Amino acid sequence: MKKYLHLLLVPVIIVLSSQIIFQTNFWQFLEKKTQDTLFHLRGEKTISEEIVIVAIDDETFTCLDIWPFPRSLYARLIKNLQKAEARQIVFDIQFTERSPDEDEDLALASAAANFGNVIFAGELQKGIQDRYTQARLISPISFLRQKTLNWGIVNISPDHDGYIRRYTLFEIFAENEPYFSIGIVALANLKQFDTEWNWQDKIRLHRKYLQVIGKEIPIIDRNRTIINFYGEPGTFPRYSFFDVIDDETFSELGIGNPIFQVNAFESLLEAEVFKDKIVLIGATAPVLQDLHHTPLTETDLMPGVEIHANFMEMVLQEDYLTIFSPLLYLLLLFLVSFIVYYIYMHLKPLWSLLLMTFLIGIYVYVVYYLFTERNLLVSAIQIPASLIIIYIVGLIHQYWKASKEKRQIKHAFMHYMAPDLVTELLKNPHKLKYGGSLQEITVLFSDIRSFTSYSEKHSPGETVTILHEYLTEMVDIIVANKGILDKFVGDEVMALYGTPIKLENAALSACKTAIEMRIKLKELQKKWKQEGKDIFEIGIGINTGQAVVGNLGSQQIFDYTAIGDTINLGARLEAINKEYATQNKIIISEYTLEKVTDLVDVKYLDEVKVVGKENPVKIYELINIKV
Repeated sequence: MKKYLHLLLVPVIIVLSSQIIFQTNFWQFLEKKTQDTLFHLRGEKTISEEIVIVAIDDETFTCLDIWPFPRSLYARLIKNLQKAEARQIVFDIQFTERSPDEDEDLALASAAANFGNVIFAGELQKGIQDRYTQARLISPISFLRQKTLNWGIVNISPDHDGYIRRYTLFEIFAENEPYFSIGIVALANLKQFDTEWNWQDKIRLHRKYLQVIGKEIPIIDRNRTIINFYGEPGTFPRYSFFDVIDDETFSELGIGNPIFQVNAFESLLEAEVFKDKIVLIGATAPVLQDLHHTPLTETDLMPGVEIHANFMEMVLQEDYLTIFSPLLYLLLLFLVSFIVYYIYMHLKPLWSLLLMTFLIGIYVYVVYYLFTERNLLVSAIQIPASLIIIYIVGLIHQYWKASKEKRQIKHAFMHYMAPDLVTELLKNPHKLKYGGSLQEITVLFSDIRSFTSYSEKHSPGETVTILHEYLTEMVDIIVANKGILDKFVGDEVMALYGTPIKLENAALSACKTAIEMRIKLKELQKKWKQEGKDIFEIGIGINTGQAVVGNLGSQQIFDYTAIGDTINLGARLEAINKEYATQNKIIISEYTLEKVTDLVDVKYLDEVKVVGKENPVKIYELINIKV
């Protein structure tokens, strides 16, 4: 259980930590930019052509050459649009201060009242004073209000990066009374009822949506909704303010440059460009500073009037953008993190990298699909970022795990394996995996003759000292010949050759070890005699064959060893040395001899019956190494 605990804890820690990181301004900024990219990838959407814009543009300023425009010009605009059979007129222009000439205001109010369905603009100004938020409602002039003309606020709130992505549906002011935006007011007044009808009664404000003309607009951030932009600036048809007021009687006003007065309105009237249309009037000229960044603006900024147009178009088509459930997304993030982290832990880094790249690609496609086909906004960076973090953590964990394995291997084998074999083993630690595998190896057994009697005649200190000296020399020889010391069993030595790293000729290495052990023993015997110590003899047995080799211990106790008939025969060959008068007291099997034929000098001894084998095994005395 403890072994797999990290598979649960690590993803939980990563997800919770990432959620904290994702709340920072940098990640929120990055999230918004990725969502902007979705708009660019999707491109323009088809509009219904119910909305057109009358733009106070550079052409208008050039032709009129006055500012501010007399309000009688706006009255002329309304009259011409009425003549063109416009369905509704919406002003994204504030008439909140009275003109020096009262007749100008009266002309505007009368024209609007005569048309009937004109929406004017106001604003709710907010500021900080004495550490408190102060709000001031700025409404249209009294002449317009006295005509019971409708108006809405034009508050547009950008995100922290200055981009407009959401539309303010309403603002609360004075005794919790909602003041609706011109977009909502305009939509609520699209349907004409009797004079007793109050458009505000047709708006239903709920916690999650605002209902107007039977359409439910999802509410985000208390009083806003996400704008599903239909294209770059200029997507909606635009007509110059000057062209709409430039009718056959305009020259009589004596306003503007006569060379631009060509009765342009007549051609617009004939083309019926305003018939049954919602006409939004607003500034597009840069000098009026009503231009904004949006997800689909690149070189040209979008005028505020077109932002209102995008919102109204979205409602008319009921083409709303909604946000994927944060709770469901968090659960999905946990699930993905658990599964991916588990998979990463069982893959090599390269495969993990390929898997991560594949998963991120699939996720990006799903996000794009949900946006374009389901109008659903899903976080585009949280899961990919989590996948990358999990991949990095997985790499660190695998590196730590590999380092730990190498330290264990080095600690386990450095004292009884050749350094170059240890180095090779560190490069391929999988060769020491838990469990065994069938391998061809050569095993060498060496045992001290009559060591029990020897130990009885000497004190424990003397016995341990001489045994330590003897075993140290023997192990050095085993290691020098690229063998691995399997174990000590009292005075017995067991060594393996050809595992865990394959040797060119494991049997020859074992034979060289046996001859060198005999040579070293003679040197030790000579030394011990000079020191007045008793000496002892050893017997050596060598066998080659298939054996089950691997870590046959436990998770707690590392025991790399070999078992099987090959090992048993090797042990028996060492034991039967005492039954034959051999020169070097080294006996090898016929299976070992097959591997070293022409490389060693041997003498045939006998055939011995081995438990588990029907045929007897030929055994030989190893005399010398030829090479």
